[in-house]
Formats: sequence, structure tokens, C-alpha cells
Amino acid sequence: MALKAVLFDMDGVIVDTEPLHKKAYFQMFYERNIEVSDAMYHGFTGQSTLKICRYLCEHFQINANPEELVLQKRHKFHELFKKDPDLSLISGVRERIEEYHENGLTLVLASSASMGTINAVFDRFNLNPYFKAKLSGADLKASKPHPEIFLKAAQAAEKDKENCVVIEDSTNGILAAKAARLTCVGYDSIHSKDQNYDLADKVITHFDEIAYPSLKQWFLNKKIQ
Repeated sequence: MALKAVLFDMDGVIVDTEPLHKKAYFQMFYERNIEVSDAMYHGFTGQSTLKICRYLCEHFQINANPEELVLQKRHKFHELFKKDPDLSLISGVRERIEEYHENGLTLVLASSASMGTINAVFDRFNLNPYFKAKLSGADLKASKPHPEIFLKAAQAAEKDKENCVVIEDSTNGILAAKAARLTCVGYDSIHSKDQNYDLADKVITHFDEIAYPSLKQWFLNKKIQ
């Protein structure tokens, strides 16, 4: 089976927004007077903001609607997004996006981020010309590790699942990809803390490892096995 589409996660895979998200979350935690440990926070990786805020309201018995926390956190993130000069694409990912596009692969984004955040990132780094579709987990009924977003991403690519590969950096994202029965590359980066890559079909630490010829050949060999 030939490789025809690549389904990208965004946070931690295309752009390192995680430090900004963490600052925004912890500013919100401080204002809500709740103490979230680093271990608990790392467990949120890959989940939608709404799902996280629902958990926080229940766990800490916060007298507010989860949607209020979502808006509070997103406001803080967007303020940081406008000010933080260090926000940049993950090393090597632009080269891969351009190379995959030039070689005829269909690219689809499947992120737990809100569509507002997705559009802000894509506009800032001029990524829209390369992607056929962008999906936000915030618009779906279930978030990662549920497979819904990747099933819809494969549909948006208009390719059979057997011809798609997912690139993910989180435990929840990898679980979602495998639950959707998709081939998954796990990106183990310095930005992804306490994540489990055991279920990924291939693990990389830099995007140089999946230049188009290498990814195409590995994918073909895996399907033959």
C-alpha cells in the first residue's frame, strides 16, 4: 500500500505552543486558586481544553461552568501568542511539510487545539497552502484518545486509512491514531514530557529522520510485512 496522506497533530509537532499553553493554564489555575501538579498537567497532553476544564471543575469542585474556564484560558493564551517572540516552528517540520506537498502527499491537520488557535498558527507561519483540511478536536464530540478526529482526518484527506500515516507527539494522540487503526509515527521531542511512545509504529527525535524518501520506503516495507 502506497503512502498518500500525512495527518499532522499541531502542538508539539508543527509548532511549539506548549510553553504558551502551560503559561496560560497556570495563570488560570492561579486565578481560580487551584493547585495543579506537573504530573497532573502532563496527563492533560493531547486532550481538548473543554475536556480538561470539565475535569478541573469536577476534581476541584469549582463553582463555575467548564466553558468559563475555557474562555479564561484561551484569552490568556491569545495574549501570550501575540507577545511571545520565541514562538517558532519545530525544527525540520517546515522542510518536511513542503517536501511532502511537493511530492503529492495530501496533508491534513488533526489537532485538539481550538480552530482559532489553529488559524492563528497557520496564518503566522503561512502553512495554509500546504494543507487540504484542518480539523479541531474542540469541534468534535470526543477528544483524543478517542479516534474520532483521525477517522475524520482520513475522510477529509479522501484517502483510505491504509494509505495514511499520523505524526503525533503525545500518548493520547498515539492512542487515538492506533484506535483509528492508522499507522503512527511518534515524535519524541524535548518539548513532550512524560509521554509514552510504545504503541507508535516508528519513533523519531527529529524530522530529518522522516524525509520523504525514507518515510515512503519505511511505510511501504511496513505494509508488506
